[in-house]
Amino acid sequence: MISLALLHPTQLVPVQNWSWEAKSLIRIGRASDNDVIVYSAIVSRYHAELWEDRSGWMIVNFGVNGTYVDDRPIIQRSVVNEMIIRFGSSGPKIKIWTQELGSEFADKKDELSKKEIFLTNKNFPQTSFVNEDITQTDIY
Repeated sequence: MISLALLHPTQLVPVQNWSWEAKSLIRIGRASDNDVIVYSAIVSRYHAELWEDRSGWMIVNFGVNGTYVDDRPIIQRSVVNEMIIRFGSSGPKIKIWTQELGSEFADKKDELSKKEIFLTNKNFPQTSFVNEDITQTDIY
């Protein structure tokens, strides 16, 4: 099992999540035929792929703006539990849980989806939202 969560840009709490139990290839990008669709101008139509093999999961970058782990661009890299990837040097972030933490994430998913987050930027007044009220379109 692998689980991914799109993180809020400032609070680093999940605003959208995906899970798969029997999938060995996951495509991420802006195009509607990806498994994970991320609406951001920084994200390429076909930005990255996650591949599972006998040794675990790998992430491969195909994006023009790059994929970053720990603020370093990657071409291909092994995925580790709770890895955070960023699309472009300043784009959206996704956190990845692999099989070992997938069931733990599933148990906490409902709790996380009700967590209050506070947004402060020029487009939003200082206010509190329950993150299920926020969509990707509101953020990016």
